[in-house]
Amino acid sequence: MSHWIIVPVVLPALLAPFIVLAARYHIGIQRAFSVVGVLALIAIAAGLAWTVSDGSIVLYQLSDWAAPFGIVLVGDRLSTLMILLTAVLALFVLLYAIGSGWDDRGRHFHALFQFQLMGIMGAFLTGDLFNLFVFFEVLLIASYGLMIHAGGNARLRAGVQYVLFNLIGSTLFLFALGSIYAETGTLNMADLAERVALISPEETVGIRVASVLLLLVFAIKAAVVPLHFWLPSSYAEAPAPVGALFAIMTKVGAYAIIRVYTMIFPPDLEATAGLHDLWLLPAALISLVIGMVGVLAAKRLDRLVAYSVIGSMGMIMISISLFSPASIAAALYYIVHSTLAAAALFLISDLVRTGRANLDLMPQLPVAGGALTAALFFAGAIAMAGLPPLSGFLGKLLVLDAAFGSDLVVWIWVIVLSSSLIAIVGFARAGSVLFWKAHGADLPEEEEGPTFPRPATLSYVAVGGLISLLAAHTIFAGQVHAYTTTMAAQLFAPEPYISTVIETPGKLDKPTEDH
Repeated sequence: MSHWIIVPVVLPALLAPFIVLAARYHIGIQRAFSVVGVLALIAIAAGLAWTVSDGSIVLYQLSDWAAPFGIVLVGDRLSTLMILLTAVLALFVLLYAIGSGWDDRGRHFHALFQFQLMGIMGAFLTGDLFNLFVFFEVLLIASYGLMIHAGGNARLRAGVQYVLFNLIGSTLFLFALGSIYAETGTLNMADLAERVALISPEETVGIRVASVLLLLVFAIKAAVVPLHFWLPSSYAEAPAPVGALFAIMTKVGAYAIIRVYTMIFPPDLEATAGLHDLWLLPAALISLVIGMVGVLAAKRLDRLVAYSVIGSMGMIMISISLFSPASIAAALYYIVHSTLAAAALFLISDLVRTGRANLDLMPQLPVAGGALTAALFFAGAIAMAGLPPLSGFLGKLLVLDAAFGSDLVVWIWVIVLSSSLIAIVGFARAGSVLFWKAHGADLPEEEEGPTFPRPATLSYVAVGGLISLLAAHTIFAGQVHAYTTTMAAQLFAPEPYISTVIETPGKLDKPTEDH
């Protein structure tokens, strides 16, 4: 049993109260501990990813209670990839928050940031559905505090809407967990995989209802149409570093769908036959269309980026809903790309300083740093729209190639290519307004917009780091895709995961009521 796997959850859980209790009035100390904590998370996540890269499974049993009676954390290729992606993203977001001063515009930013990381890391590592619900709630509480950081009526309204939608999801999650426990007597994922497979076809009504409820819950988290209404306002009104961190939040929903519907409710399971292609795939196609049309219609840069997140999640869910090893591998490659691209664009919208202005009014671009900001926006827009040479283009090719086995292959190709064209037009429109018309407009002196100081160097370092990671994701696309392919193969052959979790010796004599 490895103790390292619990550190990504415990470390931010300890740092957050320390920052509140010992450094609440010292922003410099808060910043130092936050950065050091995130660097430690990167090192630990990288070590765990290296450990499981050979296909091994890392298990941690809290209090040495064996599954399914105790709480377990499980690390495999997928979960360690996601925690490493989260830790790397958190570093650049944190650097931007410090460089731009966003972290000092309200109270408890760094403590909430650490609690948010705790929830995300726990959601990726847990091997139990009930604890997945618990970590979802940790995410909800911390993310609400981060959303309303620095105050404002618009943020408060968006935050309330965000909480209400996610509380609905939490309620559905509890209903689903109750139904699953009533049918199987367990909530451990590995144990569920074995027990659900033994349910006879005549007795699958309850478990089918539970699987549909779970899919609705995860679809809310992933912002899949028609459950996406909470995202545009929530992400657009949040402070830019918070919106960038939230780029990984929708991926938690995608991760949960991949994990649960390859292990517990696989495509060949009769109880849930047709659930993926009859509902999830059409919803994903519509999500992609709505997201990219929103990019074209958006009148604010931050909303444009928020709708691009919906569109990118539509692309990811198209690939996931095909539920083949090739499509899951493509989805995992695209998850890394879209997380980095969306985070970079949220930070760039803050660099522009006119992210909340109406694009139709040709807002003035700050003269200082304008060329560099324009170049970063150009790179981020290319990545998100899926143009060559960056990884978005390669990711879409992988998804399109994986779609050949689907009955809806023509629809998938037409919608993906058409939505890409719409996204190109939308980003080109925003870029021309912000960096061409705004800079070259011959306005009377009294009508000129305000000028802003050049953004801090650290802010540019953070955004440049994310763009550099996108470039690396493109350069090493072959190696990354090969790794995601082995990851998908592991997901579709979960026997080693199940045997590691269930058959590991532990305190098996403890009653199930203590679960």
